[in-house]
Amino acid sequence: MPCGEDWLSHPLGIVQGFFAQNGVNPDWEKKVIEYFKEKLKENNAPKWVPSLNEVPLHYLKPNSFVKFRCMIQDMFDPEFYMGVYETVNQNTKARVLHFGKYRDVAECGPQQELDLSSPRSTTAERQTFYCVPVPGESSWVKEAYVNANQARVSPSTSYTPSRHKRSYEDDEEMDLQPSKQKDQHAGAQHAGGLGGLHWCGEPKRLETEASTGQQLNSLNLSSPFDLNFPLPGEKGPACLVKVYEDWDCFKVNDVLELYGVLSVDPVLSILNNEEREASALLDPMECTDMAEEQRVHSPPASLVPRIHVILAQKLQHINPLLPTCLNKEESRTCKVVSGFMSELSPVRAELLGFLTHALLGDSLAAEYLILHLISTVYTRRDVLPLGKFTVNLSGCPQNSTFTEHLYRIIQHLVPASFRLQMTIENMNQLKFIPHKDYTANRLVSGLLQLPNNTSLVIDETLLEQGQLDTSGVHNVTALSNLITWQKVDYDFSYHQMEFPCNINVLITSEGRSLLPADCQIHLQPQLIPPNMEEYMNSLLSAVLPSVLNKFRIYLTLLRFLDYNISDDITKAVEDDFVEMRKNDPQSITADDLHQLLVVARFLSLSAGQTTLSRERWLRAKQLESSRKNRLQQHKCVNGNEL
Repeated sequence: MPCGEDWLSHPLGIVQGFFAQNGVNPDWEKKVIEYFKEKLKENNAPKWVPSLNEVPLHYLKPNSFVKFRCMIQDMFDPEFYMGVYETVNQNTKARVLHFGKYRDVAECGPQQELDLSSPRSTTAERQTFYCVPVPGESSWVKEAYVNANQARVSPSTSYTPSRHKRSYEDDEEMDLQPSKQKDQHAGAQHAGGLGGLHWCGEPKRLETEASTGQQLNSLNLSSPFDLNFPLPGEKGPACLVKVYEDWDCFKVNDVLELYGVLSVDPVLSILNNEEREASALLDPMECTDMAEEQRVHSPPASLVPRIHVILAQKLQHINPLLPTCLNKEESRTCKVVSGFMSELSPVRAELLGFLTHALLGDSLAAEYLILHLISTVYTRRDVLPLGKFTVNLSGCPQNSTFTEHLYRIIQHLVPASFRLQMTIENMNQLKFIPHKDYTANRLVSGLLQLPNNTSLVIDETLLEQGQLDTSGVHNVTALSNLITWQKVDYDFSYHQMEFPCNINVLITSEGRSLLPADCQIHLQPQLIPPNMEEYMNSLLSAVLPSVLNKFRIYLTLLRFLDYNISDDITKAVEDDFVEMRKNDPQSITADDLHQLLVVARFLSLSAGQTTLSRERWLRAKQLESSRKNRLQQHKCVNGNEL
């Protein structure tokens, strides 16, 4: 373990040291950040930092150094806090400067009082993010992070919350998961924070936040606190994240790895209860009006802890088997990456065989599934996202468990995914689009608030005859816009705001999907297992964990490879296109050419080639020809349009 555990258990002591050396000189803040950066570069240091994703909250010491892997679900308004404040000893009149950064509550020693009129006090600004665990994160990702973490923790004696003491993973009974799909806070009351500063009893403490109260633990509101997770059934802690530097670099839906100071001080609840009671005496109606906003923005720290961020990193991916940053320079030097690239061909062959079995012996569909799983939006030309490759796998048996088990296979391969069961009931009742709740002043999440590189599997085989209501039509439109434009239009009541995304969408259907798709491949099973569950279970159990890990590295790594087409190949492709048009003008259109180029791109990348070769171009033409011929044959047999 890195020498000197003080930086892990008492990070504020380290901060105090730099502050004492530099006083009001702002250089101390930069030195704090550099100190923790250097500490985390030490051998395996990040593995010794307790993670809120893996460790139950009641096992973590208050004010200890922690990390959190999360997605920004919402951004609250910036808030002011006391950056530097001065206290006066009532007996000796001695004055002491304190820092308010990385704290929710300022503590005054015995006989000390805060001097609010001190000219040496300063007010600073920080940004608050509401962060949730990464939506749809696969169980193998969670397990890998748990196994890698070497933090030594035990139940904290200094912090014993009166409620919600059980682990969020173990507690199946806690009614804290999103219920907004059924009831979007009907009848929620407006609430807001009260200005001013608040004292509490012994020891004397002062809240450093100068705008709103931090907690409201006993509001008489009927609905339980909604953690606002985008997907149903998600577990884990939500956190209020206080960011002090470069918050403009982050945006909603970014996936972050945060390192900072954990704040779960129960005194926050006392402060805000007193604040609420005092305001009720002055204006009971105003208190009622502001209750909901304060409840959302200042939830109990035992339920939604605070993290005061010292270091924050935007994650390109959440695959624990690879380095967090896969830029060009690191890819060249990293032994894991360079070694893996040298054995890419056999890994691809094994993955193709594995997916062929999963697709009931259909190797052509397996080829297209590989191309789909490594596809990514690499740029946008005007509004057109380039690189998206939505696949419609038609021919799936209706009322079968095939699509469910196919999704389970995909879950074992990708870091984050979600299966949307496209029933009439779900389309009419579920909330797909995040919307702004102006009463609570927050963004209420929806199913489509997903981080980039999530695999979304839409199961259309469950769709039966029925009537879509207005909400259902809006949801279908939202899915179509996501697929076509790789964007989701969030609802802000008075206007819509576009949020670009990069979501891999796979549609399983019996006939041609109702939704748009870049590519339709009709499933042609070579075998129909009598027991689908047994077949898929045996397929998964037959694959060694080391081989599964290679598949996972393969599918993540290839998304980050650069790709280009040389001038010679560009000229050859153009000549080929002209030649095909000359022989039969109806045989290929400009859209068909674009589709061919996309297939050729991901076919090349799937082989680890970062430039298009003549061989790969011909192979792409062959695949597309086989795919179209199969669709044509099925159309002739069934007499309906595919």
